[in-house]
Amino acid sequence: MYDHPAQRNANDQLWTAIARLLRERGVEDVPPHLDRTQDVQATWRDPRLLLAQACGYPLAVNTTLALRVVALPVYDAPGCVGATHTSVLVARANDDRESIEAFRGTRAAINDAHSNTGMNLFRATLAPIAGRSSATGGFFQTVIATGSHHGSIVAVGAGDADIAAIDCVTYAAIARFEPELTARLRILMGSPVSPTLPFVTAASTSAATVAALEFALKHVMLDPELAAVRARLFLTGTAPADEAISVPIMRLQSNAACAGYPDLR
Repeated sequence: MYDHPAQRNANDQLWTAIARLLRERGVEDVPPHLDRTQDVQATWRDPRLLLAQACGYPLAVNTTLALRVVALPVYDAPGCVGATHTSVLVARANDDRESIEAFRGTRAAINDAHSNTGMNLFRATLAPIAGRSSATGGFFQTVIATGSHHGSIVAVGAGDADIAAIDCVTYAAIARFEPELTARLRILMGSPVSPTLPFVTAASTSAATVAALEFALKHVMLDPELAAVRARLFLTGTAPADEAISVPIMRLQSNAACAGYPDLR
């Protein structure tokens, strides 16, 4: 899920280390390389899935996803505390509107309608004020789907949208590797917190393999030889698997509905 072009070599190195540890613990048919050819939906639905990262919102609301949480990543980026993170709401640097209320009637960008950080946390931030106008229409004039957080950053910076919610880990990566893009923006505020994007495996994965995955993830987070790799990915560790991660995510959805703002619009 966090695979900026400048981070791909680091992700590949991390996987090489994980794969070696899995093989040493007897896991068979460990892929030698990460597979970037499938879209995320195909990856999450692959019964052979060994390890991937999932967005918490579809994991919470889509009961057809047969996935098991292996661990929660811990990141060192602004907006992250322990195994939680936020979104940052961004506008153009030269847009002088100061409050979120001032963006009523403007154009919003989201990466995907099923994204936790791009939509659910955005909706949760707006719900306390947006629900007041539900009888007269949406909060925004339009909401466009850009297909990625990167696309939403570009859209706001280029003036094709006025505001977007960006995963704080993604924002940190783009600020580091493409500072010319974030230089066009300013952060208005942060969203409510949410669990980080979990590492997952197929629900059918054996208990022995799950244990090996847990061991490998813990090991690579402590290996001093991988310190530079982890730093490039903003990773500092993992927290134990928590199958209840859907609870706070669903609570944000429920609170928005109760406030009269069930849909980001």
